Amino acid sequence: MKIVEDLGASHSWSLHRAELPCGRRAFVKTGLVSHLFTSEAAGLRWLGEAGAVSVPEVIEVTGDRLVLDWVETGDATAAVAEQFGHELARLHGSGADGFGAPWPGFIAELPMDNAPAADWPEFYASRRLLPFVRRARDEGQLTAADAALLDEVVENLPALAGPAEPPARIHGDLWSGNLLWTPGQVVLIDPAAHGGHRETDLAMLALFGAPHLGAILAAYRDTAPLADGWRARVPLHQLHPLLVHVCLYGEAYRGSLLTAAAGALELA
Repeated sequence: MKIVEDLGASHSWSLHRAELPCGRRAFVKTGLVSHLFTSEAAGLRWLGEAGAVSVPEVIEVTGDRLVLDWVETGDATAAVAEQFGHELARLHGSGADGFGAPWPGFIAELPMDNAPAADWPEFYASRRLLPFVRRARDEGQLTAADAALLDEVVENLPALAGPAEPPARIHGDLWSGNLLWTPGQVVLIDPAAHGGHRETDLAMLALFGAPHLGAILAAYRDTAPLADGWRARVPLHQLHPLLVHVCLYGEAYRGSLLTAAAGALELA
């Protein structure tokens, strides 16, 4: 394999464009983050097995390298967005064995517990919210009062979560940067894939403004209608990614996190 171009760095790994001996182009991540690469590869394969969305083929995964098929990107269009909305609904509908995943969880460089839980409120509280609240509080990025507000959300989660749903097969980190737009489809990358709540992916798309979000959501709802109140629950599902950003980047995201927590509590 020949490295053709260095594409910079992301967190603790380096990114490259490469060419395989057969002439095939590839995207390569390198770094001493073996569990993360293994989990990313497992998540991509699991999402691809549903036959609903497009993901890059995993060519190779080792202790210090992940090699994926190269994706040539293009402009984001409304037509591709509509198609993606239908595909995302089918992905979620393909389901999961439970809430969680059989591989270690990661988002950016931060570990996440993917151990199974009995239901989504328990999974979200114990695996996605409380560990990051404690981390941010212990590192001084949240005050005791901030943590208490988030603890109140956790205590009320069963009432805030809306109607119970079966575990969906979700990407888990579906912000706009993890959507590669091509002339014919959206290709999903960098998953934190697990069995979760389908509204989590939709809330993540909204958090940083995916292109043609309205078209995506309209097509999604045509394929798989959402439970009443789903729009009001968006802040609840955005708490985890905002907590991650507080842990990674500090004060810049604290205000957005607290606003989302207050919005979530309005559901009670």
